[in-house]
Amino acid sequence: MPEWGVALVAVACVVGIVTTIVPVLPGTLIVGAAIVVWALAEGGVSAWSVAGICIVVLAAGAVIKFLVPGKRLAAAGVRTLTMIVGGIAGIVGFFIMPIVGVFVGFIVGVFAFELIQQRNLESAWQSTWAAMKASGLSMMIELASALIATAVWAAGVYAF
Repeated sequence: MPEWGVALVAVACVVGIVTTIVPVLPGTLIVGAAIVVWALAEGGVSAWSVAGICIVVLAAGAVIKFLVPGKRLAAAGVRTLTMIVGGIAGIVGFFIMPIVGVFVGFIVGVFAFELIQQRNLESAWQSTWAAMKASGLSMMIELASALIATAVWAAGVYAF
């Protein structure tokens, strides 16, 4: 692959990493797709081995980002329905206030739903705080998997 092609893959990986923090696009999907495109262009067992390792890292991150925060949410007593309502409110918030609205909408959605369900301000805030921490942990797990996959890819490019 020519150097400009490798540079484009690197830019795509950076965009993917950034969008794991600012959820506008599916970050890990962008990183994985860019690395697979690189492997297609580069060809050979080595390139596909690097791509395979990266895809396994990204897939493991995708599974872990739901399992670990999910356990913490269950331990805190936050229901799945609460997170779904928060997610929908985050999507609505994104269209009302681009970028920042995702976070604000999620928090407001979770808090309002929990307040309606529990009718207790302190309890609703505790559930909201647990949901915020779980969402942050999920984001950090996704970021870590994207960073690790990009580092593996960069090592593979350097090795060629």
